Amino acid sequence: MPQYKAPIADFQFLLEEWLHINEHYASIGAEGMDSDLVLEILNQGAKFAEEVVAPLNREGDEQGCKLIDGQVKTPDGFAQAYQEYIANGWNAMLGNPEYEGQDLPYSAAVPVHEMLNSANLSWRLTTMLTESAVLAVNKHATQELKDKYLAKLISGEWTGTMNLTEPHAGTDLALLNTKAEPNADGSYSITGNKIFITGGDQDWTSNIIHLVLARLPDAPAGVKGISLFLVPKFLLNESGEPGEANKLSVGSIEKKMGIKASPTCVMNYDGAQGWLVGEANKGLACMFTMMNDARFQVGLQGLGSCEASFQGALSYARERLQSRSPSGPKQPDAKADSLMHQPDVRKMLLTQKAFTEGLRALSLLYAQQMDVEKYTQGDTHNKAQQVIAFLTPICKGFMTDIATEVTNLGIQVYGGHGYVREWGMEQLVRDTRIAQLYEGTNGIQAADLIGRKLTRDGGQMLEATCELLGSRIADIKDGDKQSQARELLNEFEEVSKGLLGKAPEDIAGAATDYLHYASYVILGILWLDMASAAKGSSNDFISQGKQKTCAFYIKRLLPRKDVHKAVVHQSADDLLAPSDNEFDYA
Repeated sequence: MPQYKAPIADFQFLLEEWLHINEHYASIGAEGMDSDLVLEILNQGAKFAEEVVAPLNREGDEQGCKLIDGQVKTPDGFAQAYQEYIANGWNAMLGNPEYEGQDLPYSAAVPVHEMLNSANLSWRLTTMLTESAVLAVNKHATQELKDKYLAKLISGEWTGTMNLTEPHAGTDLALLNTKAEPNADGSYSITGNKIFITGGDQDWTSNIIHLVLARLPDAPAGVKGISLFLVPKFLLNESGEPGEANKLSVGSIEKKMGIKASPTCVMNYDGAQGWLVGEANKGLACMFTMMNDARFQVGLQGLGSCEASFQGALSYARERLQSRSPSGPKQPDAKADSLMHQPDVRKMLLTQKAFTEGLRALSLLYAQQMDVEKYTQGDTHNKAQQVIAFLTPICKGFMTDIATEVTNLGIQVYGGHGYVREWGMEQLVRDTRIAQLYEGTNGIQAADLIGRKLTRDGGQMLEATCELLGSRIADIKDGDKQSQARELLNEFEEVSKGLLGKAPEDIAGAATDYLHYASYVILGILWLDMASAAKGSSNDFISQGKQKTCAFYIKRLLPRKDVHKAVVHQSADDLLAPSDNEFDYA
């Protein structure tokens, strides 16, 4: 199995020479932050990802998780790695400083998160959901709940989960049945069943804090009647430590295609004691604080898998001797030339490279906007918020769709060996596939982008996003690349605004094509911007590699946008024409 190596040089280029991170921190007032500190954080994060987490990936997949006497046992080494993780403060990177968090900018934390996903996606999942739970508790919980739970969630001493899905209610949370009955002491008794709960139980921590959606007795029907509750695995004693077991249990661990080392639990709540988070019947809005963060983090999972697959494929293509180059021997002293001399293999590798590095740039641009939202106020804050809202379904949907393509290419480069477990490439495909499904399927992301973020908003989020892209284009020093980027942006605005006012079924029918169209265009603009910035890089490999990979993207991958563009304005009549029984043969 290829050994993961964090792409520090690419992170350094993107942060210092593309995003100009020192100027960025100065503009938002992020005191004490500079590129030297961020690079030190990244180097330490790389060491942890490479040396501690990555070596557990293969064995974790082989062992999986086990349910023994109602308790989950995770694979060997996972709990120990987690203890090292929290001891070194990684879980607290983004936490509220009032509760011992480090309050780092997102641009300093997101690269570390990517590295962890590349190293071991199953292991990363539990820490990811804890970070998202921290956001919801920090923003919506009462002061009393924050004082009791937030510091230990931020430190990682306790982990957090998100409990939405029920056996009969997935995306449509209006169907949710879990009940919350008020108690005399102000708490609530939670009763119901939840499925697909990541980290629902584990052997890493002394307590697990579940955030659970449920209905109050007098709640309105539909999503307007959902409330959010904090339900600990163990109730706290007078000293604030885990005491009596709460009335909840693990029904089973799901048997999955991938992420086998992550405990995906069926959770049973049998009158478990919980406390309201946020206002009654406003739980969905509270949960979306957590979900939106998780959606971006799932996009990072896709990016992490892309990098891991690309590294494995590149290593194998360099070492594997197979046939001769079409133009004659390139390694005459060897029995054959390496796969690197085959144009079709190079096309696969360049596709992996172009997508991986393009998506990394998108993730860091998103992180930069999260910094702006976090540190600023007024119009600047509001515009960053609009950009984040518009880009969230793109990051989640496109990054994970592309990850499935890129990891499949990794298998293809290996040929038959890629299909064999010992090489690790097929695990990446299995692990990555879930990312297109959870935290809202990619079809839901597409519907969200075109239905809520574009048409229902009247184009305001689009305008903020185009303004940001336009400002980056204005700084492109290469005239030809600047012209290409402006042409792409103009086309994007025209196509997007042309969708405003369309019939709802036509909008829904165009959703996935629009998400992909928008994503290819945005990546095209970012690649032209990066290639221009790379011309002056002190790293010759970065300088030449970015420009040549940009040329490949523009020539061979960007044209995919035109297929999607051709259908986004089409009527949905053909989609709705066949009756239900006409899908059958008889």
